[in-house]
Amino acid sequence: MSVLQFTVRAAFKNLAAAARTEEREAVMKLMIQIPCYNEAETLEVALNDLPRQLEGIDEIEYLIINDGSHDDTVEVARNWGVHHVVNFKQNKGLAKGFVAGLDGCLKCGADIIVNTDADNQYCGSDIEHLIRPILDGEADMVIGERPIDDTEHFSYVKKKLQHFGSWVVRKASNTEIPDAPSGFRAFSREAAMRMNVVNDYTYTLETIVQAGREKIAISSVPIRTNAELRPSRLFKSIWGYVKKSVLTILRAYMMYKPLMCFTLLAIPSVVIGLGIGVRFLYFLANGTGGGHIQSLILACTLIIIGFLTFMIGLMADVIAANRKILQDVQYHVKRMEYDKEEPSKDGRRKESGKEILYFSADRNEEADSKVKETADDESKKKVVLQFLCSVLFGCFLTLPVLADEASTAEENKIFRGR
Repeated sequence: MSVLQFTVRAAFKNLAAAARTEEREAVMKLMIQIPCYNEAETLEVALNDLPRQLEGIDEIEYLIINDGSHDDTVEVARNWGVHHVVNFKQNKGLAKGFVAGLDGCLKCGADIIVNTDADNQYCGSDIEHLIRPILDGEADMVIGERPIDDTEHFSYVKKKLQHFGSWVVRKASNTEIPDAPSGFRAFSREAAMRMNVVNDYTYTLETIVQAGREKIAISSVPIRTNAELRPSRLFKSIWGYVKKSVLTILRAYMMYKPLMCFTLLAIPSVVIGLGIGVRFLYFLANGTGGGHIQSLILACTLIIIGFLTFMIGLMADVIAANRKILQDVQYHVKRMEYDKEEPSKDGRRKESGKEILYFSADRNEEADSKVKETADDESKKKVVLQFLCSVLFGCFLTLPVLADEASTAEENKIFRGR
């Protein structure tokens, strides 16, 4: 073979490889994930309702998150033909299951990820409408808006709380999402890599606040719901749900706006302290300040508390800035990890013509331990900071008392001189 023939053949091979690469990159892959915990009775119904093909989508794969189920949930998924299973050895909660599902879908090369429930609450045919804004480049995160007022199995109290909770989330996230608690949602690959859920309870509210504060394009589309197959297991009572939801929203908002939160907490203390201080100065100007030393002490105490609260807000704002930097680093690490040439085939095994991919929970447990170690370090820092603040507060608190004692001693000295 001549050098010219060898060169031409190599060139054609390179062109063919490039064409195959472009063709592979042009494939639009949708993955539908379903968090499951003892869902053997309803999972097959939900899976049968999912679409097999959609316009604009070249591949559709299904993934379930087995959150420590004790029934035949995994067996039902295998028999139906689910492509991937994320396994947890014990129940870790809806939020951790959701994050593990996103991680699994990204590893499998998903371009769009749809999250739905195993109780067939949402109509699978509405997935086509759910992913349309992402396909059209209009949004990176889409929330399915349920007809809450027309849902028969929702009580009157639950409907009103759903509307009120969504309004609070809209204000906290600066978005226009009408149904914040809806778990029927779609994510682009970019949005999924930016999602961080620190709450153990649920992901629905926190992810919207995060998307709104980080300027991720988010929208909603109307969807339909199916008849109730089983009661919700996310909460035991309405008021328990309200309490956890309020704490989740407050925590998420404080993560992204810590300085504003602590400033709002500091203002009442400072204002009341200044008011009491002005009152003391009034009596002092009239020559009767000696009988109102308690007002001076209370005013100083309130002003110091407000000042320390504001300083905590400043430190929290610095921590929030560092967290943003860490999130950017995490995003780029995820891109390097997930955007490799091809997902590895290790860990896959074929069974009855179906390919099941298992993600071990050990990796998640190691990550949890690292997060716990980091949280312990942060707790130690907070303890030291609180100790220093207490010492500073005690010093400021004793100043008026020392001044009062010095004044009393001076008066006694003058009295004895007379």
